[in-house]
Amino acid sequence: MTIGQPLRVLHAVKSLGIGGTEKAMQLMVCNLDRSRFTPFVCSALDGERRALLKEAGVPVILNSDLFRVINQLKPDIVHIHRAGWPEPGFLKPLRLLRPRVVVETNVFGRLDGTPLGGVIDKHLFVSQFCLERFAAEFGPSVDLSRYQVLHNPVDTDLLGLTAPERDFSRTVAGRLSRADPGKWSRLAFDMLEHLKAAHPDFKFLVLGATPEFEDFVRERGLFANVEILPPLVRDEDLSSFFGRMSLLAHANDTGESFGMAIAEAMAAGLPVVTHPTRGNRDNAQVELVEHGVTGLVANTVEEYAGAVSWLWTHPDEARRMGLAGREKAARLYRVQNITRALEDIYQELLDRPCRPCQP
Repeated sequence: MTIGQPLRVLHAVKSLGIGGTEKAMQLMVCNLDRSRFTPFVCSALDGERRALLKEAGVPVILNSDLFRVINQLKPDIVHIHRAGWPEPGFLKPLRLLRPRVVVETNVFGRLDGTPLGGVIDKHLFVSQFCLERFAAEFGPSVDLSRYQVLHNPVDTDLLGLTAPERDFSRTVAGRLSRADPGKWSRLAFDMLEHLKAAHPDFKFLVLGATPEFEDFVRERGLFANVEILPPLVRDEDLSSFFGRMSLLAHANDTGESFGMAIAEAMAAGLPVVTHPTRGNRDNAQVELVEHGVTGLVANTVEEYAGAVSWLWTHPDEARRMGLAGREKAARLYRVQNITRALEDIYQELLDRPCRPCQP
């Protein structure tokens, strides 16, 4: 490689769909310093994010044969985005071809204790919650110096600047997710009739409605209150969506290992209502939403509906929480800062005297 030539960085992901994992990858790749790094993306499945990557000048390789892609491209750095548990299809090519640096974004904070897992030089967790849960469960048996937090990036500048000044007394809530039952909670269903009783003309704007939710709205006669919208890919459109509401109503029984929708709503200056998850499930939503600071945390449907209603009837408090959330998102999740931190991680690993031998 010629001295001074940008280093090749290949980001590998399973698909280019609209999920948070894919969006985090897209934002990282598109904001890398092109004087230092030349980014590429490899995915087995096409999706909506390919067009955005293409607009940013990032080459996209649609190929399920990661061995072939790495062998031909010969990247200096390979950055994989995956759940975190053993996935031999991702790691076998890396074990065989041994790029200079291998980094993973470990989305769910899980352990890959297989020999193949040793090929990864640095494991990046997307929340402090994931790191602390991992350390409590596996700390004595792993080298924790290879694990650290790098939050998912958010375009806080765009979402913060283009969100209009809003009337927090407007009885409009919203939610967004994929149209996946695993991303929902019954709280998002059952709160609606409580809200209808207290605020007959309230509106609930929904991106990612499931057939079950649509059936519920139809059966309960709530279509005058609920507006179901198609998915949004561009942050400009997402900002307009956030501009129509006075709060985000997040409800997901699976929990969040980060909570991209929450962080984006916070960046737009919205307070967030959420709920904790139980047991060993993901619970980073209550890391982002600090009760009484950036939103409200509820446990039951009555508490949840009451929290939404309280924010509508206390607009000054809602504004205060929205501004606190906006400040927190800009401080912790701003894409430019996250990407600079990622570049520092890459450089630190590249500057090692030699690659350590992993089992």
